[in-house]
Amino acid sequence: MVSRSAEALSPGGLVWVLADDRSGNVSQCLGVAEALTVPFTVKTVRYTALAGLPNALRGASRLGIDPATRRALTPPWPSFVIAAGRRTAPLARWIKRKCGARLIQIMDPGWPGHRDFDLIAVPNHDGPMPAASNLLRVTGAPHRVTPERLGAEKAKWWERIAAFPVPRIALIVGGATKTHPFTVDSARRLARQAAEMARRSGGSLLVTTSRRTGKAAETALLSELPEPRWVYRWDEGGENPYFAFLAAADAIVVTGDSVSMCCEACATAAPVFIHAPEGSVADKHAALHQELYKLGLARPLNGKLESWTHPPLNAADTVAAEIRRRFGTELDGASPAGGRGIG
Repeated sequence: MVSRSAEALSPGGLVWVLADDRSGNVSQCLGVAEALTVPFTVKTVRYTALAGLPNALRGASRLGIDPATRRALTPPWPSFVIAAGRRTAPLARWIKRKCGARLIQIMDPGWPGHRDFDLIAVPNHDGPMPAASNLLRVTGAPHRVTPERLGAEKAKWWERIAAFPVPRIALIVGGATKTHPFTVDSARRLARQAAEMARRSGGSLLVTTSRRTGKAAETALLSELPEPRWVYRWDEGGENPYFAFLAAADAIVVTGDSVSMCCEACATAAPVFIHAPEGSVADKHAALHQELYKLGLARPLNGKLESWTHPPLNAADTVAAEIRRRFGTELDGASPAGGRGIG
């Protein structure tokens, strides 16, 4: 498995990853790029106010892309472009016009231009789309949680983690979204269920909050959690042991407000329990939870610690395998300059 940070990448790679200001989208693209195990280059994308225009008006263009980003988009051109979300779609299509690169898009790029994309990977929870030869449906969101990363993070933090009694229960806490608050009552209910699991099993809690948790909800949550526990608070800064918690957990409790967190929890073989009371999450999130339950990857949180195993989930591997199935010869044989010019 090749895993390269954006800082370590050199320009002119076979694969370009378009990385804009939505970290969740970027993480999905990087997960796919890393799963391909080929060199890739991260191209930072910054927008102007015109990026808010409908894609039908932006077309296959750099409209809405800031000057610094435009200056960085120069030869040697890529053979493949990986991007995510609707705002990147016009730029990806413009690059294809320039060099004929294959376009791999995570999530629906929106209308128009579906035919310009060589593969569109859409999670099942995003709802129905018309069948098409370039459409791939996947479970959950691609991510960067691999066995190698989990092993490395567990080793790095193991001396401290080892002091906590088993079963170790990771409590991964998100928070409010644009449409659904994370209330003090919800935080207390979550904490009491996790605490009951730890008390009955004689285990411990490995807890991390997020930037969306909110101070009031975080305070209420922590007031209900017993020792022994290790708590990482988002606003404390410093290195977050999140991935080490996932790796070391005998069970994982995760809030259902984040697709990424739910899918990353399911990247382990540990039992996963999702806290998502009715009405607390968006419909798409609820659809994902139901899919995970149906596949045996997770169960609703009910305060009981149950034990089962499941295969690790990572849609990045599914997308990468499909890219290789369709375009493997091009992926392995094209030069870094890449491209199949179209005039």
